[in-house]
Amino acid sequence: MQYYQFSMLRLQQGGKLLYLLIFKNNEENQSLNLLQRFSDAFLKDINLGVLLISLDFTLADVSDRACQMLAMERENILNKSLDDIFASVPSQHQLVQRSILTGAIVRNHAVSWTNNRERFELLLDSNVLKDSHGKIVGAYVIFKDVTNLRSLEQMVQRSDRLAMIGQIAAGTAHEIRNPLTSIKGFLQMLHRTFGERGMGKEQNFTDVMLGEIDRINALVNEFLLLSKPKHVSYESTHITDVLRGMVPIIHTEAILYNVQLQYESLKHVPEVIADSELLKQVFLNVCKNGIEAMPDGGVLTISERVDTIERNVCVDIHDTGSGIPMFVIDKIFDPFFTTKDTGTGLGLSVCQRIIHDMGGTIRVASKGFGTTFTISIPYT
Repeated sequence: MQYYQFSMLRLQQGGKLLYLLIFKNNEENQSLNLLQRFSDAFLKDINLGVLLISLDFTLADVSDRACQMLAMERENILNKSLDDIFASVPSQHQLVQRSILTGAIVRNHAVSWTNNRERFELLLDSNVLKDSHGKIVGAYVIFKDVTNLRSLEQMVQRSDRLAMIGQIAAGTAHEIRNPLTSIKGFLQMLHRTFGERGMGKEQNFTDVMLGEIDRINALVNEFLLLSKPKHVSYESTHITDVLRGMVPIIHTEAILYNVQLQYESLKHVPEVIADSELLKQVFLNVCKNGIEAMPDGGVLTISERVDTIERNVCVDIHDTGSGIPMFVIDKIFDPFFTTKDTGTGLGLSVCQRIIHDMGGTIRVASKGFGTTFTISIPYT
């Protein structure tokens, strides 16, 4: 079926009035209109980050998902130069390079991107756009968020390591604790005897040894936690109630480090299926890490939010410390990795396993002016 568009012109020639009827094939216009509608719907509805770039390296259009991941408002970046949009990002870490307009093609390029709140693992594709004569008229960049997939792979690897550690711990923890108990008992007797005889130097030596034994005991206890999970009681839980019960404990710890505590709660937060005691353990551990990251004082902010897209209740714990270096941030959930002189390196590993068992995730983002841990748990 043929579609035509017509228009009529009225002409005055001499004393005669003429009418000119012009017919035009409308199929091409209809195809372009359909393509334009698809393009508009694609940019609004697709769960991909899409950037359309003009030949003068300005942003011609952007998808809603890209705005979310970049943490930028559409009206603030549209028709702006990409150099200005990413001016605060080092050139080697920018998502878009000028070389894209010369025909450089990128396929499945892995990129880490951190906005002010979240860190994303992205797979990036890019190519040029050409007209009917083969001339470059622009370019596009498409990036997909694969953070959950990468996190799942890493969690599986860490779970395997934790399971192996747990098996070893189950067989050796008791064998370690029995001789430690005997050694500690005799050292306490020596400590008392040295005190009675005024042998202060020797008494100090026993203090050091008793402290090291307590440290070994703490490590063995964490081994046992890995090898023998606690009784878990999953039930409908209000995260707000859990946090409100913990705030006085965290506040007391914050005072010791001259840290200000800010708690931002929501009025209506959906219930989650979780173990409230295990949630307390996770929140306390992460908050304690944040407080200790600010030895000269600072601000620890605990805020609640609801992610209606992913259907998660999220708790953001942000400190104003010096941040976590990029070469360290991917290792902090690994068993036995720690930057503390007295840490065991198992705290965050255990926290991640607890949240993962609840069907949630725990992420970290750091840009050099603080660190944000985001704990997300699905709501019913």
